[in-house]
This record gives sequence, C-alpha cells and structure tokens, in this order.
Amino acid sequence: MNHILFFGLGFSAKALAERLAARGWTVSATSRSESGAAAIRARGYRGFVFDGSRPLPQGAFEGVTHAVGSAPPGEDGDPVLRQHAGDFAERAKQFQWVAYLSTTGVYGDHGGGLVTEETPLSPNTERGHKRLLAETQWLGLWRGHGLPVMVFRLAGIYGPGRNQLLPLLDGSARRVIKEGQIFSRIHVADIANTLEASIAHPHPGRAYNVCDDEACPPQDVVEYGARLLGLPAPPDVPFEAAGLSPMARSFYADSKRVSNARIVKELGVRLSFPTYREGLGELAKGLKR
Repeated sequence: MNHILFFGLGFSAKALAERLAARGWTVSATSRSESGAAAIRARGYRGFVFDGSRPLPQGAFEGVTHAVGSAPPGEDGDPVLRQHAGDFAERAKQFQWVAYLSTTGVYGDHGGGLVTEETPLSPNTERGHKRLLAETQWLGLWRGHGLPVMVFRLAGIYGPGRNQLLPLLDGSARRVIKEGQIFSRIHVADIANTLEASIAHPHPGRAYNVCDDEACPPQDVVEYGARLLGLPAPPDVPFEAAGLSPMARSFYADSKRVSNARIVKELGVRLSFPTYREGLGELAKGLKR
C-alpha cells in the first residue's frame, strides 16, 4: 500500500495529492492550524497539525512510503527536519521516495542567462538562502543515511485560481517593466506531472528544475492574457514606480532562463502546458469575460 505524507498541503502539493488519492493511495498531510487539519480530513486524508514547534504525534510515520516537504524554511532551515530529521534517518529504508519542493531562486541572478542543475548555487535573496539551506539539510539525509531524497526547484507557479488572467478581470493587473527581466514559470499540473514521473523513476540525490519551455518578460504574459480575454493591455509601469511589496520585489531580484532538459530527458516528462500560451489558453476557457 502506497502512503504519502505531505508536510504542507499547498497549491502544488494539493495537485499531486488529488491525483494519488484517485489512484488509491493513502494520503496524510499537515496544516499549521487545527482548522486546516480538519479541512484536510474532510477531503478523506489523514490530517495533522504541524507548525514546526513540536513533532507530529507518535504513529504519524507508520506505513508511510513517500513524503513531500514544502514548508517554508526559517533561519535554521527546514522546520520539518528541526523536529523529524531523526525519524527520517532512522526510517530511511522505509521510504521509496522523498521530495523537497524548493525554488529556482537558489540560483540567484544570471542577467537573463541560462541556468541548469549544474549551475553553481548563489542565491541573492533571503528566501533563496533559506531554501538552499533546507535543500542542503534534506540532501544530507540522503548522503548520510540513504534517505531517497530528490529536490525539485520550482519556477513561478500558476494554475486554476492563481494566474495572470484574474487580475486582468478585476482591473488590478499592471505591466511592470524592468529592463532585461526574464522569468520562467510552470503550470501546477506540470508540477504534478513531474513529481509523478519521479515517483515512477526515482533518482535519489538528484535535483530537478521544474519549469516550462519558454522564459519571457512578465509583461509579455500580461499582454497575452489581455488578448485572450479581449481586454486592453494595462499601461506600462516602470519597476521603480510600481510600489511592489517586498515579496513581489524579491521575484524581480533574479533574471534568468531556467532549463528543463533534465526532467524531459531523465524522467520523460511531457508537459501539458509547454508555454504560458497553452496554460493561459486553457485557464481562459473557464473564466467569464
């Protein structure tokens, strides 16, 4: 019996959980609150409260064969490993596959240049540094104890309920212009596709970039979305005048094209949405103009 434990059931993890549950897997997941854990249980999953301050209850790891870590790291790294590094080490042979969901922010800024999994890691944001520390901690369990860990570096994520079409419809979209800025992105369905492919063909110790085939300036995506919806493109706003939040500004700190060649060649991934055009085109079908 396959049994997967998700530390955090966010946007990306939820997409994989739904697919595996439909195939008969047992799914366990954590939330930071009791209400969140109750919502997880309402889905038919096992739900636990975990906020990093105390370990999961005894028995939470019983029968678990696969795991996904996606909890935001702190100054000391991954909160999951703060409480459960020993459990993973002691139970390493119990697991068939363990994924850590990281970010392409660990590469830092490359001035629009191409990065692969072999590119040196040089994050230039606090978030990127924390994710790199967490990656190092998880891979340390592979090196030291044989836990079958793989790292997945996710590009900018979009999908149903979280995409550039929605601010266009509510009038809040802007074409923020920063010269030379290039982003890579990935549809949430293709994150699930990649994780499923890795479950079928695990390569412990490996890192994978998870992105689509075409990096581009963010304003191009806004303009294309507007055309799909039959709306005028929002006016250009210079980056320095955009008044972005610290989190939003951090996304503009890195400019790079991310290669997905490894997931294609090594895992045989076939993207459902190879560029933002296919992804937004599908999402637009369910939206009212």
